[in-house]
Amino acid sequence: MTQTRTRSDRYPSRVGTEASITPRVEPVVHPGGPVSVLSDEQLAGFEREGFLLLESVFDGEEMARCRAELTAMAARAEVRSTPQAVVEPTSQDVRSIFEVHRSSAVFSELARDHRVADVARTLVGSDVYLHQSRVNLKPGLRGKEFFWHSDFETWHVEDGMPAMRAVSASVALTDNTEFNGPLMIIPGSHRSYVACGGETPERHYEQSLKRQEHGVPDAGSLTRLVEEGGIAAPKGAAGSVVFFDCNAMHASGVNLSPYPRSNVFLVYNSVENTLEAPYSGQPPRPEYLGSRDFTPLG
Repeated sequence: MTQTRTRSDRYPSRVGTEASITPRVEPVVHPGGPVSVLSDEQLAGFEREGFLLLESVFDGEEMARCRAELTAMAARAEVRSTPQAVVEPTSQDVRSIFEVHRSSAVFSELARDHRVADVARTLVGSDVYLHQSRVNLKPGLRGKEFFWHSDFETWHVEDGMPAMRAVSASVALTDNTEFNGPLMIIPGSHRSYVACGGETPERHYEQSLKRQEHGVPDAGSLTRLVEEGGIAAPKGAAGSVVFFDCNAMHASGVNLSPYPRSNVFLVYNSVENTLEAPYSGQPPRPEYLGSRDFTPLG
């Protein structure tokens, strides 16, 4: 489908065959937020690397409660049959469950906990709302990969997020080790925007949540970013949290260990960066993927 674009777009992507890399426009850390809970050293590290690992944010009892909730949710047929549940086509394992802050009191409480939300407020420099929440599951010996991508590229093109003023918090429900497919990030990649080639198919999200093929960086751009910044894997025990910039290039590999890896992803967007019409020219994705309830988290 030919896509018509009439607005000025600072971050065009999927508008031609050629990929490109352009500098980021916005600052990484926005000053002047309602709270400030990070040290100067932590802020400088996030500014430089695009991510921050905080260990022992939650205790074992809190994470055990979340794991029990996740196990119960993944086993319920009424959950697995909803659009919010993404099931692996080959194994029928639950890959992701979206919008968990609305379907679960346990995860709603986690998303609003000041130990994560205040870090997000500090980084984006304003109050926040939840753009998206989800749990990702990687069962031992069969958990599948998530290919390299910038979340912002998708949120901009398909959801209409205008600027890079959002941050993700990945809460480790299980230990994240080098063996069970941990999150990988290219340090410094958040300062460069990788525009992807091609066009966005209609209802692209129905396929991309299982395996993304559009809106992924080309090999040349990935190689350049890795040659400049390397690859980091900010691993941590259950209860640790990795905060990473919305434009950070990240991925995770298959889980070849017998130990599961489960994480909750909470996406905090600035209330001053609310969604517009998608820059693809298509209808916005469903609410559970890109919320248009911009009520501050409070």
